[in-house]
Amino acid sequence: MTSRSDMSDVAPLPLLADRDLSAPLAWRAGRPVSGYRYLLDVQRLAQQLPQQGPVLNLCSDRYAFAVGLGAALSRGHASLLPPDARADTLARLATPGGSTYVLTDDAQLNAPGLHCHLVDLHQEDASESSSEVVGAVPGIAAGAHAVSLLTSGSTGVPQAHAKRWETLVGDVAAAAPRLSALFGRESLAGLTLVATVPVQHSYGLESSALLAMLAGAAFDSSRPFFPADIVAALEAVPRPRALVTTPFHLKTLLLSGIELPQVDFMLSATAPLSPQLAAQAEQALGGPLIEIYGSTETGQIATRHTTGSEVWEMLGDIRVRREDAPGDDGEAAERYIVEGDFVPAPTPMADVLELIDDQRFRLLGRANDLIHVAGRRSSLGHLNYHLNSIPGVQDGAFWIPDEVTDGVVRPVAFVVAPELSSESIISALRERLETVFVPRRVLRVQALPREATGKLTVRTLREFALAQLAGEGETVRLTREVPADHPAFAGHFPGQPLLPGAFILAEVMEALAQVPALAARLGERPSLAAAKFLAPVGPGAQLTISMVPESGPSRGVRFEVHRGDVLAASGRWTAGSESDK
Repeated sequence: MTSRSDMSDVAPLPLLADRDLSAPLAWRAGRPVSGYRYLLDVQRLAQQLPQQGPVLNLCSDRYAFAVGLGAALSRGHASLLPPDARADTLARLATPGGSTYVLTDDAQLNAPGLHCHLVDLHQEDASESSSEVVGAVPGIAAGAHAVSLLTSGSTGVPQAHAKRWETLVGDVAAAAPRLSALFGRESLAGLTLVATVPVQHSYGLESSALLAMLAGAAFDSSRPFFPADIVAALEAVPRPRALVTTPFHLKTLLLSGIELPQVDFMLSATAPLSPQLAAQAEQALGGPLIEIYGSTETGQIATRHTTGSEVWEMLGDIRVRREDAPGDDGEAAERYIVEGDFVPAPTPMADVLELIDDQRFRLLGRANDLIHVAGRRSSLGHLNYHLNSIPGVQDGAFWIPDEVTDGVVRPVAFVVAPELSSESIISALRERLETVFVPRRVLRVQALPREATGKLTVRTLREFALAQLAGEGETVRLTREVPADHPAFAGHFPGQPLLPGAFILAEVMEALAQVPALAARLGERPSLAAAKFLAPVGPGAQLTISMVPESGPSRGVRFEVHRGDVLAASGRWTAGSESDK
């Protein structure tokens, strides 16, 4: 790959790869949109954009998004792609007096502090979409900041991963030959992609809009989510056609009972797919299923034909190597580095791999989801894989509680399985897992709070789990650490600092606020019905706060605060009366 030092000598890279511009680049509501038409729409929108960027491209229509991306690139504006369009997410991205603006196809979008530009694409006379009107395909500077993919971490603060235009072009250039070969064709020309994944997501961007713009395919402009919508979108486009989806969407589609149209191949990403589900999908939909492996940091870097092999093969000239690095406990910890081809810099992966050579590997699980139970090690990904392989389980996820009183982790499983009992699920897991990993509790729920990509984030699952346990009358436990520099210690007391009871109660209230079901039970103005302070709490103390919802008409919540094994405080909150409000 070209180094940064000689980037100024690199010729611009075209917005669209060499292709027949009169052929469809996209399909909107069953109607084809040519490459000429796309370039004309890009030209017109670019003329309307502000002088400065960047732009938040929030268009949900995939074609409108692609036009916005092309127009921004033509003006030299980077496109910011947030994980969602919630008002609080957008507010964090707005800067007072800044130049950031929004492109949207939703006239009702609420974007505080940001100027919104509505992308309104009219179906005009096709005669305007000619080479005479459009002119040459615009070239984009190879080193131009093209997009920043914004992901939400556990804190909810978007983390930006900037991509240059040459990186995106190289990403697709490496993937297209592999996919074409697996598809059994010389190129992807003529193939139409129907994607269930948002185009603002790394995988959704690479495998729909960019795969069409830079590899000769076409894409459907919609983003179907429900099974009937996916079927309708597939039936609205001609063959050859491909379904770009996730394990969650695919499983939901197969369980829907709807008659499914044939596809010529499928792409899946965001989570490993079980061989059983892959085989079911190939039988039901007719085409081979190809999994894509990658990350927001690296882009798509490997593929596998799931029913043919468990081994992943790197794309292009990408290599992976293992190195040892200091772990959190001071011991050496292994990590895996990806480099080469379009990857801008050596990048550590978040997964644990089994290397076969520098271009092939097996995936063992996420590095951050390894768990230890009774001296045994596994991963949440491994447990979830076996949970979701049980016939009758439509969706499921393991969750590890934050804290337990006896020091032994006891996994909890949340399962969508209308026709199975908790006991039958536990029995099936005993046949698949070591005994220590079989959950003592299986809670059957209507749905899991997955994102549009099918992902289930750690924070979202934790909040969901706490709410479910509270609703079941289960004890909910959270841990909190008392800072050594807590301001209350200044006056309580010199030489023997103690945390006053009022501050212990404040810690309990903060813990209650983290459990929506308990907070809703107590209302906006909870009343302290009783409190006992039984042992001192000093600087740096680790507190375990246990909260138990009461079953009586008072709908109160009892609590205990332990400092290690010592009960430091206990009491009870109830909902405040109307006179308190």
